[in-house]
Amino acid sequence: TRKPKMMSSNLPFEVKNFCNYTRRLRQILRETKRSFEDINCHGNFEGETVSYNSIDTPISSLLQVLSADLSYEEEEQIVSIIDKKPSFLIFGQSCYAKAVIVNEIFNQTIFPISDTVNNLETKWRKVQFKYGDKATKSLVAGSYVFVDNLASFNKPWRTIPTEDLIVIEDSQQDSATLSATLEVQICHPLLKEGATVYMGPTNMSDNLADLCAKIRDDSIPIIIYALDQEQLSPQDLEDLSDLKEEDAVVFFIKVPPPGNHDTTQNCDSQTALTTSDIQPSTSQTGLYGNESPNSFSTLNLFQQLCDLGYISMLPKEEEKRRPISYDYRTGLKLDSELVEKFESCHLLVDFTRQCLKSNLAQVAARLNYIHERCLKMFIYTAFDMARDMLITPQRLKFARDKESELYQSLMDIALKKQDEMKTLIADTITAMKETLIEKACLYDFIGVKMTESCEVKTSRDLKICTGQIQELILNSLNCAIAAKLVESIDILRDSYTGTLTRCLESLERDNSENSEPSATTEALKQILNTAYQVEITFRTSSSVVRVLLEKMKQIIKTMPWKTTTRIDTHWKQKVADDMLNSLSSARLAKSICSQIKERLKNSHDAFSSSLKQLEAKHSGRLEKTEESRLKVRKVHAPKVARLALESTSLRDIILYGMPDMGREVGRGQYGVVYSCERWAGYSPCAVKSVVPPDDKHWNDLALEFYYTKHVPDHERIVALKGSVIDYSYGGGTSPAVLLIMERMQRDLYGAIKTGLDWCGRLQVAIDVIEGMRFLHSQGLVHRDIKLKNVLLDRRNRGKLTDLGFCKPEAMMSGSIVGTPIHMAPELFSGKYDNSVDVYAFGILFWYVCAGHCRLPYAFEQCTSKDQLWTHVKKGVRPERLPQFDEECWELMNSCWAGDAGKRPLLGNVQPQLYTILERYRGAPPSQFEKIRNKSRSPSKQRLKPTEF
Repeated sequence: TRKPKMMSSNLPFEVKNFCNYTRRLRQILRETKRSFEDINCHGNFEGETVSYNSIDTPISSLLQVLSADLSYEEEEQIVSIIDKKPSFLIFGQSCYAKAVIVNEIFNQTIFPISDTVNNLETKWRKVQFKYGDKATKSLVAGSYVFVDNLASFNKPWRTIPTEDLIVIEDSQQDSATLSATLEVQICHPLLKEGATVYMGPTNMSDNLADLCAKIRDDSIPIIIYALDQEQLSPQDLEDLSDLKEEDAVVFFIKVPPPGNHDTTQNCDSQTALTTSDIQPSTSQTGLYGNESPNSFSTLNLFQQLCDLGYISMLPKEEEKRRPISYDYRTGLKLDSELVEKFESCHLLVDFTRQCLKSNLAQVAARLNYIHERCLKMFIYTAFDMARDMLITPQRLKFARDKESELYQSLMDIALKKQDEMKTLIADTITAMKETLIEKACLYDFIGVKMTESCEVKTSRDLKICTGQIQELILNSLNCAIAAKLVESIDILRDSYTGTLTRCLESLERDNSENSEPSATTEALKQILNTAYQVEITFRTSSSVVRVLLEKMKQIIKTMPWKTTTRIDTHWKQKVADDMLNSLSSARLAKSICSQIKERLKNSHDAFSSSLKQLEAKHSGRLEKTEESRLKVRKVHAPKVARLALESTSLRDIILYGMPDMGREVGRGQYGVVYSCERWAGYSPCAVKSVVPPDDKHWNDLALEFYYTKHVPDHERIVALKGSVIDYSYGGGTSPAVLLIMERMQRDLYGAIKTGLDWCGRLQVAIDVIEGMRFLHSQGLVHRDIKLKNVLLDRRNRGKLTDLGFCKPEAMMSGSIVGTPIHMAPELFSGKYDNSVDVYAFGILFWYVCAGHCRLPYAFEQCTSKDQLWTHVKKGVRPERLPQFDEECWELMNSCWAGDAGKRPLLGNVQPQLYTILERYRGAPPSQFEKIRNKSRSPSKQRLKPTEF
């Protein structure tokens, strides 16, 4: 009698599943590379920057570095698994032990059993099994085949002769023949699916760890170690210790001693070794790890394996009741197993499944990580683009307004403070007079020829000397007067320059195409430095008469009858003193004011011109930004989201399998909901089956799943546990996506219809507000708040579900979505924000207060969606019912206000609802009865609500 779970038929099934999954993973990898190449080639994000981890990085660079490029290391790690096939590596303590396992795997007598028992010192060579249409054998050493070295060469056979297996060390045989591998080709389902089977050498000098390493380069090893002794020999311990250093996971199985089955029959007529052919040892007790050993020999073997680190002394924990978490970096934690009962050899199928599952899940999880990394970057980019489009016009307006204020303030100074400047200049000249004269006395002239007695010979040299003294005095006065003027406008610098300069630098940096200085900032600097650039000349500061008199003196001094002028300290002192005495503070103040006004006007005109050019450049850049934003939102993000859905669904089905769907519990516009008792450690669950009819619906569903999956756990949001894609649905032509989530008891629509009490309805309304606030805090807008999207648990506490229209604000395209009666007027314009959820809550709260699910009378009169939308845009809202509390009516009225800016913040709505709830909890029962009766009038008939 064969075992009910036949290993020879189940192992090929597991290998076939592995190959099917690797085929799907290769397809996802190809599509991922194709999508990333398209993003890199047609991203068109030139010049844009996005703040990621507080670092301004060009968007094109971000795409390349963060997610739009599959690194060589990542691709190699993926390919190193999906391009390989499984290999079963069979090692053991003896030829007999390994032969039993090989025969059991193939369910036929491949190796002779009786001939292997007699001599424990027999040496067997390595054997490799591959698929072939007919049974053949060959002795292979590297690329060489020894065609005449086999006993049954080119002869039919069913059992391999012992002569072809035994290695006889002979001085006449070369080393290649001794180390050659016996390559066997047989027609078997396991080998046909692509697997190979290796049997390691026996009593040879080969290192098992080295053999495993060679095989691991080309395949995925599944290591089996057959035991037939009471304990491990020193050689066994050495081999297993080397394997453990390679983090090998091993399936240890103890084979029974030889039984009394017929060993004299011909090899061609021998039957497969099965449990019925072998008498199990009385010491065999079960599968270790679950049962305790009760015989000395098994305990000794168990202790040795524990010492080597393959198995643990501690019992395995029951993991079935807990959800399984998975990280692609660490993979599934696999443990070696010790099977002490040979009747349980079919557990090799489970061990094989776990080994293959670990590799597949690691690839699927890594691909999903790459996809989600890309999607996160898209969202960060979209938010940064939206922020850029919002604040850039504000920055330009701020720069224009602040520069205008600064310009006007400086012009007022120039116009109104001339008298103050006159006093300031006079005080400065008086204070500096002695210092300037002393400075002039110490001055050495440049470019003037003098005699040894410091005399000049020509009037030209005299003029040069006088000019240099004047220039020295005027330059010093320029600096001093400019410094005094700056003190009077320091308050303006403090008020305007810091913020304005930073704003301009930010605008110009965002638009910079080269390293040239920015014209707008330079113009602003000119405005700010106007006071520093005043110029005092002898002509502008002295009276006309005094200047004319000075000219005449110079002419007279150069007449032929005039003696030569001596340029000494006395002369320098006199020239400086005369010049300082001749300065006119009134004319100087007037001249400075004129200069300031002229330069301010020139700088202001230059600033305005530069700002207009900057606005024009930013306008063109923002148009490109909007195009890029649309491309991210409409093309790239949906495509990558679909790949992410496929990779995470593949990972989930590999790890947890297909959910067992029970009865139908609900049906909506886009799918059917079924019950599910347990999946991935969660219980109970609900499975929503969605069949997307086309690519658009696929992309929408993929983005919905991504946003929903990455909403952090919150007690007011229905948690999404995972997803599975059923590619066989509809005959394989229209795959179904199964979304697994926590199961709730009913929705708010059903609860109101079945008579949920007033305080219970108020509590659910508070729960809805909590869920909405949480979504908004995550940058998400639900966009479809309604009765059927609020689910209740056993305690009648509410949770938001169906985040199908939920999106980050920056990723919203302005599409018209939602349930018509809950849709805010601005939704029809395509420009809206999270206040549309507040409007929808106002309509939902009307139903909560009404206590029934019939349409408001104003909406009930509408015969079509278009008519309803027209009425809503005109301001039509639900009517007030008799049972409405005044505070509740005011709250819902404020929530559905036509002007989005006048709607209350959810943080203010929540305490109002708490106040109402507490007030009614303390109310007498008669008041509740009054509300209940009013909610049932004027008619007891139940009308079917119509959701347009």
